[in-house]
Amino acid sequence: MNLDLNEVTVGYKGIAVLKDVSFTLNSGEVLCVLGPNGSGKTTLFKTLMKLKQPLDGIIYIDGCDISKWPYDKIASHIAYIPQNYNTVFPYTVLEMILMGRTPGLRIWSVPKADDVQIAIDSMNELNILHLKDKTFTRISGGERQLVLIARAIAQQAKLLIMDEPTNNLDFGNQVLILNQIKKLSQKGTAVIMSTHVPEHAFLYANKVLMVKDGYVLAYGKSKEILSEENLKELYGVNLKLMPVASKCYPNFQACIPGAV
Repeated sequence: MNLDLNEVTVGYKGIAVLKDVSFTLNSGEVLCVLGPNGSGKTTLFKTLMKLKQPLDGIIYIDGCDISKWPYDKIASHIAYIPQNYNTVFPYTVLEMILMGRTPGLRIWSVPKADDVQIAIDSMNELNILHLKDKTFTRISGGERQLVLIARAIAQQAKLLIMDEPTNNLDFGNQVLILNQIKKLSQKGTAVIMSTHVPEHAFLYANKVLMVKDGYVLAYGKSKEILSEENLKELYGVNLKLMPVASKCYPNFQACIPGAV
């Protein structure tokens, strides 16, 4: 899978919120999007999924302009996990995950045994089969995020878009979610994720896109883009990058705010 953006501008009602975005993402790569609140990250994600049309530029998947694609074809290629997901209906976890099979169903049809097995396999992959019959609204925030990832796996999409996947999660659940993202990328899934924690980009991203004030501040390989200068300009604070010794993550850097 190859995703390619060529000078794409996104916004609402003809008003641009993020201009001239260009990047390339291939199978198995993780792109981390960093930027202050209101910098257009979520709008960019909605445009990638064709929920909004770009104001300018073209989005290609495998060399094809997706503006010509029907929505079921978009859903067969792209899965999305929002910042927050709530439902007023008492769906079970299995029912939530089965919704990921919808792009492959015809109108008025229902999931078949094969679809149920795919949903169960996705739960097994994330070690959450024990949640199968529980009500989605009554499980923890970390468990909900895992269920949404399982739904994306069941969708069998080639690209996973995650809007602040660790938002409002405790440290343990953050590590759990991020490790699952790493496993998915190792199996060939391309991942785009936004975060307000630069350390996540150091640990998990191959590429980084920094956005601020309606424009791309920097884009490229994470090792090249995640510099003190870029991070200071992005967030408007003084900080120091400190290497942290780790057997698991030998190249990990920590951002220490307030350092001069």
